[in-house]
Amino acid sequence: MDKYSFLNAAHSSFFAETYDKYLKNPDSVEPSWRAFFQGFDFGTESALEELEIHGESAALSLANGQQVEIPQSLQKEFQVIRLIDGYRSRGHLFTKTNPVRERRKYSPTLDIENFGLSETDLDTTFSAGEIIGIGSGTLREIIKHLQRIYCDAIGVEYMYIRKPERVQWIQDWLNVNDNHPSFDADRKKHILRKLNQAVSFESFLHTKYVGQKRFSLEGNESLIPALDAIVERAAELGVKQFVMGMAHRGRLNVLTNIFGKSAKDIFSEFDGKDYEQEIFDGDVKYHLGWTSDRKSDNGNKIKMNIAPNPSHLETVGAVVEGITRAKQDAHFPDDFSKALPIVVHGDAAIAGQGIAYEVVQMASLDGYKTNGTIHIVVNNQIGFTTNYLDGRSSTYCTDVGKVTLSPVLHVNADDPEAVVHASLFALEYRMRFKLDVFIDLLGYRKYGHNEGDEPRFTQPKLYKAIAKHKNPRDIYAERLMSEGVIDGNHVRRLEEEYKASLEEELEDSRKEDKTIITPFMADEWKGFEHVREWEMMETVDTTYDKKKLTNIAKVITELPSDKKFLRKVEKLVKDRQKMYFETDRLDWAMGELLAYGTLLEEGYGVRMSGQDVERGTFSHRHAVMKVEESEEEILLLNHISKKQGRFQIYNSLLSEYGVVGFDYGYAMASPNTLTIWEAQFGDFSNGAQIMIDQYISAAEDKWKLQNGLVMLLPHGYEGQGAEHSSARMERYLQLCARDNMYIADVTTPAQMFHILRRQMKANFRKPLIIFTPKSLLRHPKAISSIDELASGSFQEVIDDSSAEVKKVKSLVFCTGKFYYDLMAAKEEHDRDDVALVRVEQLFPLPTDQMLELMKKYKNADDLVWAQEEPRNMGAWSHLLMHFEEAHRFRVASRRFYASPAAGSAVRSKMRHQQVIDYVFDKSKDNSNRNK
Repeated sequence: MDKYSFLNAAHSSFFAETYDKYLKNPDSVEPSWRAFFQGFDFGTESALEELEIHGESAALSLANGQQVEIPQSLQKEFQVIRLIDGYRSRGHLFTKTNPVRERRKYSPTLDIENFGLSETDLDTTFSAGEIIGIGSGTLREIIKHLQRIYCDAIGVEYMYIRKPERVQWIQDWLNVNDNHPSFDADRKKHILRKLNQAVSFESFLHTKYVGQKRFSLEGNESLIPALDAIVERAAELGVKQFVMGMAHRGRLNVLTNIFGKSAKDIFSEFDGKDYEQEIFDGDVKYHLGWTSDRKSDNGNKIKMNIAPNPSHLETVGAVVEGITRAKQDAHFPDDFSKALPIVVHGDAAIAGQGIAYEVVQMASLDGYKTNGTIHIVVNNQIGFTTNYLDGRSSTYCTDVGKVTLSPVLHVNADDPEAVVHASLFALEYRMRFKLDVFIDLLGYRKYGHNEGDEPRFTQPKLYKAIAKHKNPRDIYAERLMSEGVIDGNHVRRLEEEYKASLEEELEDSRKEDKTIITPFMADEWKGFEHVREWEMMETVDTTYDKKKLTNIAKVITELPSDKKFLRKVEKLVKDRQKMYFETDRLDWAMGELLAYGTLLEEGYGVRMSGQDVERGTFSHRHAVMKVEESEEEILLLNHISKKQGRFQIYNSLLSEYGVVGFDYGYAMASPNTLTIWEAQFGDFSNGAQIMIDQYISAAEDKWKLQNGLVMLLPHGYEGQGAEHSSARMERYLQLCARDNMYIADVTTPAQMFHILRRQMKANFRKPLIIFTPKSLLRHPKAISSIDELASGSFQEVIDDSSAEVKKVKSLVFCTGKFYYDLMAAKEEHDRDDVALVRVEQLFPLPTDQMLELMKKYKNADDLVWAQEEPRNMGAWSHLLMHFEEAHRFRVASRRFYASPAAGSAVRSKMRHQQVIDYVFDKSKDNSNRNK
């Protein structure tokens, strides 16, 4: 008992402060104090009644079995601290944040009885008040302040954060004015003005375009003053560029009232006019992107970007992160914080869409971090017609934010001052800690999912309440009138003035016959042209000076002599040196790495990411060398010259959808960087299908967006079963139209070298899908010479150089790795009557070159299309659509199958051989057999 005699000596405020530190982080207090508090916590639960009975002090059994007498005043002090901790941890469950529903009931409550306190303690003074910034105060005063901080219009979740300095910063911020704003009259009028713009814009559209979809912001109009506050304050803190992504709800309002898009342009889109440009088909108005320059109220110039998005609501989040990172790498490499990503979510979407989790998991990874994102959820409390109780199992839609221990603020959208206050917290936190933060803006949706929908079909009670509910502007105006900030005519004057400007813009828009779509991020794309399909077929000079190529080869075939590497790595590098400087037989990895090296030397950037890309899934690349003892990373490609571009390569998280979205966004904002995503196996790209369908194949047609993203998809039938044989090229080929992208299945290192260089050397950008090999990475015949790299060019079709034209009776067109299988059979059987022609580019399909070869081999009466894929897969159906002569071809392929390949290696090999046999002998067609 003497061991704890100090409990009677020290001031209670010291104990309160120390116990509070212990609750935040036990390791932060001195060991003997930690032992005491652990014992106190252990014994308190079972001793609450006893503590109340004993009067001035009570004996408490600690965890180690010791008995210690604690003065009752100190016992109560500790109970009050635990009450404070309860508010910090669970106060968000008892807030006034829901404007139209009665919130769910949670237990245990924050009633004082649950903390060993009673009504008789309410007027007792406790030192614990000091830890919430009010000094010593009565329990009644402490509770009042706790309710104002944690249970009013803002609920805060943060106690799961494991960094004491972040927790302390948050608590200090919340304790100022009890987590309530103290705006002056001018600031309040500014908030009201932005609210009026939001409300009046929606009501104007509602009367002028009756029944048209606009996905209005009504019920969450306080998003506009929130975004305005973030932009203005961020500009003061040095932010130069904003990149924002959001789905449909409120998008038109944000475009006009935050991004400065002319209402005239939006009215033109509502009127359904045709587009001035013929090169693209456009998209609905609430999908379009926008870029503008804005001057903040303090005169700071800022660049505003809102990314275009499809109806797959959360997709744009990944794209926004990629765009932001590209801008940070290019413009602010020393301070990423100067480019700020803001992602606006819907409540049903962030809770239900897996990509939200993928994007959150990127937040602190070297290859994907953007120094923190402000996530704002426009919480309608309903998804289309689905109530929130049926839309998630988690307590909150924002619970995904807890994956990265991000603070979450739940705010009542009817209290615009609280919304602005929470938004400023989010910004300050992001700028201070360079981490994500989430705002859950709890409002409602005035109409159905769109303005033509009837929400009372599914939510009659909710929409009865919404119909009687005033809009946030009118609620706030009444509050300001009661405070004497404005008079009764202030709102009327604001509304009349704003609507008059909209009427003027509407009148101007109707004088024009066509809609003009403004390009997104045009400043990043100066000098690049939009081209049509025939221009994509023009030859691009991809040659490279041989002496410079040799210098690059020296750099990438010499390891630092003062560092120790694994013997296998040393041998690999020596083999590369030998193949370039002795044998002149370059393998796939050398062709690829030399392509990167030449582009870097010319000043382009190169970025590659994907699962295990640093060494390559099949250990061919080894772009990153690890020092054996320290695991220091050596990137030889970054040591070519002083003025070279930057080579970045990152092993990604195990994500396809999110990472492809990120890299697509990166390529969108950085056209002079060769941006590559590599799939571990080609069929893994299935996980990114939404990105492929909505952005990669269609964005130029929909949004006038160019993009040079390269996707490397390992493909080839090598007995690995159904999952890792096919990259599903038929899917990509089906998406091809006019001039939307390049598709290739190349067969030599030189071809890989030139197609990658072509991607940067052209004065336009198109997505490039390359079906890359697995076995060819080390195939003895899949080699190229130095001259083929230095002096060659990309060949859309490769003729059979060994064929004697007059002898050829069978002209076989094929693609990819299957060529080498057919060539081996041709050589084995000495078939000089067969010519094997490789179609290296599948889109745009080189039909003219194919026709020329058909004329060249005019003695061939047997025209064959050969593929290792089943008939319903691969390139065959694509040929039928794009090459009129294809109907004359004899098709050699596996039969129609639901699965790309057999699981049995024996069966797969048998089928493969059957196709090869049929190429050389049409009598061996087994197309009607079951196997």
